[in-house]
Amino acid sequence: MYSQIAGTGAHLPEKIVTNGDLERMMDTTDAWIRDRTGIERRHIAADHETTVDLAEPAARRAIEAAGVRPEDIDCIVFATSTPDYVFPNCGVLLQQRLGCRPGGPAFSVEAACSGFLYALAVADKFVRTSDSSCALVVGAETFSRITDWSDRSTAILFADGAGAVVLRPAERPGILSTHLHADGSYKDMLYCPGGVSRDTPAFASEERRKAITMTGNEVFKVAVTSLGKVVDEALAASRLDRSAIDWLVPHQANIRIIQATARKLDLPMERVIVTVQDHGNTSAASVPLALDAGVRDGRIKRGDLLLLEAFGGGVTWGAALVRY
Repeated sequence: MYSQIAGTGAHLPEKIVTNGDLERMMDTTDAWIRDRTGIERRHIAADHETTVDLAEPAARRAIEAAGVRPEDIDCIVFATSTPDYVFPNCGVLLQQRLGCRPGGPAFSVEAACSGFLYALAVADKFVRTSDSSCALVVGAETFSRITDWSDRSTAILFADGAGAVVLRPAERPGILSTHLHADGSYKDMLYCPGGVSRDTPAFASEERRKAITMTGNEVFKVAVTSLGKVVDEALAASRLDRSAIDWLVPHQANIRIIQATARKLDLPMERVIVTVQDHGNTSAASVPLALDAGVRDGRIKRGDLLLLEAFGGGVTWGAALVRY
């Protein structure tokens, strides 16, 4: 038994913040942002919108595209670093919103920008072992809530959005392999301080602003190296050559990282799904948003071989080789 992506969906908040808007907020320029990141605009959640609010329409679109009903969903794996509550988890909240089958597992995973690939790997195993016949995988974030809008090194990057896929059983491989990694020795390179268990007088002297902190140059170096290795790992697992890849669907963190990964695969940028210019870095929502864009505009077709990859704080990284 294998799992296959039966449908994709996406949702973005209505509010758009352009580079021109940021020029009026901080010491930066549109040209500087485009040159270093490739980002032109990003979507930001309204004050009343939560992560699950963004996830619900993305999930409904994926369910519709898969030709199933919410009642058919028997497993939800929800990737996010910006949940609505400490608990209940976002998977449970989404299950109730959608009207899914009660009793099936619904839970969240947190691996920062790699979160969707972690969630996809978990759901894939539920389907492969026949513990699920229709799994919903979601990546959704409201990263604007943990962004310091006075810090130009991070404020230009992060944004909000949601993407989702439905996995169904298949007799032929859909998801060929998944590859997940982490290295906590780099934890201080990209992180968001603060947390429930550290909110005590003992930690009163710590930084408590709870905003993303990043050393950009170091992130770039480690990301490019790590993604290069996991790309080779994914191809070797299926005994495939780089030329077999039809589409690279990367995490939309930075155009320079995307270009470096494409060069590693000897892929022209015409065979890379790039949405960073319109979406910015939406963390766990990034890969499913890009995947949905490629599917819905007709570039990605049934039978195409896709390489999905991501790198995030922690640090975490991963890849998935998928026959769409």
